[in-house]
Amino acid sequence: MEVQETRVQTDRVLTIPNILSMARLVGVPVFLWLILWPEFGGPNADLWALLILALSGVSDYLDGKLARRWNQISSLGRILDPAADRLYILSTLVGLTWREILPLWLTAALLARELMLLIAVGFLGRHRYGPPQVNFLGKAATFNLMYAFPLLLLSDRRGWLHELATVFGWAFAGWGTALYWWAGILYVVQVHRIIRADATAD
Repeated sequence: MEVQETRVQTDRVLTIPNILSMARLVGVPVFLWLILWPEFGGPNADLWALLILALSGVSDYLDGKLARRWNQISSLGRILDPAADRLYILSTLVGLTWREILPLWLTAALLARELMLLIAVGFLGRHRYGPPQVNFLGKAATFNLMYAFPLLLLSDRRGWLHELATVFGWAFAGWGTALYWWAGILYVVQVHRIIRADATAD
């Protein structure tokens, strides 16, 4: 009876964790628009963009914690959560690179990692496997980048506070990029093992 109840909860779509993930996804285009608004003649809305990014970070923490506590881990949630993370990273890369806050080489390094994972997921799909679960290292990398981007956005001004934001922003960006690639390589290794085991079983 307990196993059956777990399965029913797992298959549900409208759970609190999934709703939080959906709300994060809705915030992505708003966040990108706020970052790029000054580039199109609008006022500087960086503080509003930072607020959305902060709320995204809080909801990212809550949806995973609540899903585990309330036994509402779902297949949809396993897709929505990493999708929201990657879309926030992608939109931030686009916005900060457009405003020349991030250099092209860093943007290219992070996008190359995403392309590598996209290819790996494609191979898994051909073998009828879903994407592997997000590991702790990948989450740590995402948290580092989510700290880095707001700090680098704050660095686009003058004053000692913004200079401090530059130092810490680049520190988080360096660690986040290294961990992001490390997690990506481990992900590819995991995919390779799954596919090899599948081929051996056949």
